[in-house]
Amino acid sequence: MKIALIGYGKMGKMIEQIARDRGHQIVSIIDIDNQQDFDSPEFASADVAIEFTAPQAAYGNYLKAWAKGVKVVSGSTGWMKEYGDDVRRACSDEGKTLFWASNFSIGVAIFSAVNRYLANIMNQFPQYDVEMEETHHVHKLDHPSGTAITLADEIVERIDRKEAWAEDTTDPKLLRVDHIRRGEVPGIHTIRYDSDADLITISHDAHSRKGFALGAVLAAEYTLNHQGLLTISDMFKF
Repeated sequence: MKIALIGYGKMGKMIEQIARDRGHQIVSIIDIDNQQDFDSPEFASADVAIEFTAPQAAYGNYLKAWAKGVKVVSGSTGWMKEYGDDVRRACSDEGKTLFWASNFSIGVAIFSAVNRYLANIMNQFPQYDVEMEETHHVHKLDHPSGTAITLADEIVERIDRKEAWAEDTTDPKLLRVDHIRRGEVPGIHTIRYDSDADLITISHDAHSRKGFALGAVLAAEYTLNHQGLLTISDMFKF
C-alpha cells in the first residue's frame, strides 16, 4: 500500500517505521514547511494518508487530501465540534473517506469495550458515583483528551444519573473529567466508581506511542478497502 504522512513529529516518525516494517511504501511526507506537496503527484499517488497534526490544521488537511482523491486516517482531536457536521456530510453525501479515532491503540479499544460494559452494569447501582482523570505530556494542547471525551460520552450514554460530562464540576448530575499535564507521559486514562463501601477503578496506561502508531497503520490497512466515516468500532468488533 502507498501511504502519505501528514505531520512528521514523534508520532509521524513512528508510524513511518511501523508502516515500512509492515511492507508499505511511504510516498509523501508533509509537514509545516512543505505544504505545497499536497499538490505533488507523489501525494496524489497515495492510497491512504495518515494525519496526526494540530486541532486547527486537521480539517483543512482532510479537505486537501480529499481533493486529490486520497482517503484519510486521522488521530487529530479538537476539530469535531466546529467541523463534525461538515465531515459527516462529506463522507455520507460526497463519497469521501475518513477513518477517525481519538485513540488508535488496540489496548484502548479493549479498554473502551470494558468501559461500556462496566457502565451498563453500574447504571443499576446508584450508590456509586463515577469520575475520570486523564494524564498526558506537557506538549498536548487540548483538554480533556479526545480519548477521555470518547470514554466520557460512552459513560453518559449508559448511566442515567449523568446528564453530561464537564471539567472542574461538583454537580452530581455531571460526570467530572479532570486533566493533568506532566513530563512526557504518553497517556493514562483512569475511571473510578466510588461508594461508601468500596472503590472500583479501571485504568489504561500507555508505555509509549508505539501502540498508537501500530493502530494507525492497521486502520490504514482497513481503510484501503472501506469507505465513508470509519472508526475503531468498525475495525474491532468487540
